[in-house]
Amino acid sequence: MKTDETQKQNTIDLEPFYQALEDDSKLLEEALEILLGMVHFEPKSVKKLALVIKEDSRNLYNEIAELSKSNQDKGNTPSCCGGH
Repeated sequence: MKTDETQKQNTIDLEPFYQALEDDSKLLEEALEILLGMVHFEPKSVKKLALVIKEDSRNLYNEIAELSKSNQDKGNTPSCCGGH
């Protein structure tokens, strides 16, 4: 039974799906939100996704690194209202 399901999944043409994501930035954003929501609850998936981004999506990786760096820089700045 599982073999039949796997074979059926392997024959699905995903090109129209990918094309729709490329054509509609809002659809792409929604799909990524869903994916990240799913990955968030599976720790092993988080690491796998991070590796995929690092290895295959260099521009996205660089943007994430830049955002992380700028957030760290903000964290080192003394706050005017630190509660003192």
